[in-house]
Amino acid sequence: MITRTTIQSIEKRPFKGKAILLFGARQVGKTTLLEYLINIRKEKVLHVSGDEPDIRSLLSSITSTELKSYIGDNTIFFIDEAQRIPNIGLTLKLITDKLKNIQVIATGSSSFEMANEMNEPLTGRKFEFNLFPLSFQEMVNHHGLLEEKRQLEQRLIYGSYPEVISNPQDSQELLNLITDSYLYKDILMLDSLKRPKLLEKILKALALQVGSEVSYNEIAQLVGADKGTIDKYVHLFEQTFVLFSLPSFSRNVRNELKKSKKIYFYDCGVRNAIVGNFNKLQNRTDVGSLWENYLISERIKKHHYNGFRQQSYFWRTTQQQEIDLIEETNDTLNAFEFKWNETSKAKIPKTFTNNYPEAETQIISPSNYHNFLQL
Repeated sequence: MITRTTIQSIEKRPFKGKAILLFGARQVGKTTLLEYLINIRKEKVLHVSGDEPDIRSLLSSITSTELKSYIGDNTIFFIDEAQRIPNIGLTLKLITDKLKNIQVIATGSSSFEMANEMNEPLTGRKFEFNLFPLSFQEMVNHHGLLEEKRQLEQRLIYGSYPEVISNPQDSQELLNLITDSYLYKDILMLDSLKRPKLLEKILKALALQVGSEVSYNEIAQLVGADKGTIDKYVHLFEQTFVLFSLPSFSRNVRNELKKSKKIYFYDCGVRNAIVGNFNKLQNRTDVGSLWENYLISERIKKHHYNGFRQQSYFWRTTQQQEIDLIEETNDTLNAFEFKWNETSKAKIPKTFTNNYPEAETQIISPSNYHNFLQL
């Protein structure tokens, strides 16, 4: 088993009087991680899944007395895919408030239902964690820096889902299975969303625009929908951990883009499966976009696992001067430009450095990216 960084954070939390919630896309290893931790503790466990209709019915409306009887002498109550259970927040609140000797652990592959139902009932009663596809640091810890750097092309093409990394010979088949069977599952479970073909069209259009400014109006025209529908679906894809967005950075310069955004995928392999392109890097025209997506998604993982809070942006002017990533904290500003081809000349635009002299700047390439991504 590849050790997940999140394990160290979660293993300190059981029996502290709070629910443990683990969010992340389907197939990223949430259940495997928690089963591993539970086995280490050697506690008696009741493990159920919100994907089961009878479990949803039982736990959506249950009293604390009924919960105590149902859980029995188990000390850990593990609920997989809890976001599928109506009123799950109230149920978890009952356990944390009334059954003090029970540690409840819940996973969710979508936050648009689960978080909305849980935030108010579980205020002050939960430890919340996110789990992503395997990170650069996790793989370095597993087989060393040199080996992981050798796998860079593999990561850009096939990504870092645990099963894909464990079975590289089946990478394409597994990624197609993930995108066909799991990617839309939580979204399509909503009664009002019954248009899988539209979802696929929107997601493919977004995947083809990785690294570019995204125009919802253009995508709407391309797929035959309205701008509001595109905005809604992008939000749902974010809430199901398929992709994330970066807004544009703007403070001082008159011609900076102020309301634009870029879209990135948490996993390059999923992105490539969506567009149907697993070609080698030497035969691709989108290497720069893949490189940018990989570095930004890995940087997001790094900051999350390190507990580092920052605001992330891209920067561009109407004259097409640009910087791939801006990170801002309370007292620092960092600017990063990504270059796959180290023989091409790369520089930070003077318009940016002149207007933001306090910013630290750096060019990230295949020769130094490990320093950018390691904890």
